[in-house]
Amino acid sequence: MKQYLGKKKVLRIYIDSTDTYEDKPLWQYLVHQSKAAGLAGATVFKGVAGMGAHSQLHTFEVWALSQTLPVIIEIIETEEKIRTFLETHDAAIEEGLITLHDVQVLTYKKRS
Repeated sequence: MKQYLGKKKVLRIYIDSTDTYEDKPLWQYLVHQSKAAGLAGATVFKGVAGMGAHSQLHTFEVWALSQTLPVIIEIIETEEKIRTFLETHDAAIEEGLITLHDVQVLTYKKRS
């Protein structure tokens, strides 16, 4: 697991829960593709509220039949692998925000 330690990058992809690609939720497609690309892992966070490029507030409403909520996909990997992944799947993300940050991985443990 030492290969995952040290200086890496954090990729964050901000999209909506209703975004799709190839008839699947976009977040699901990207997570499956990150696994297929051999990336170390991916985590999906569902927000309670958010405001995006159109300045429209998306929030959870009990009585609404359909919910549009913010979703963040986070991947920690090398910059090279992240950039390759993004180039390969750029067409899938029609609208959203993508950020890349430095991170220092101190511990990565996996049960045997």
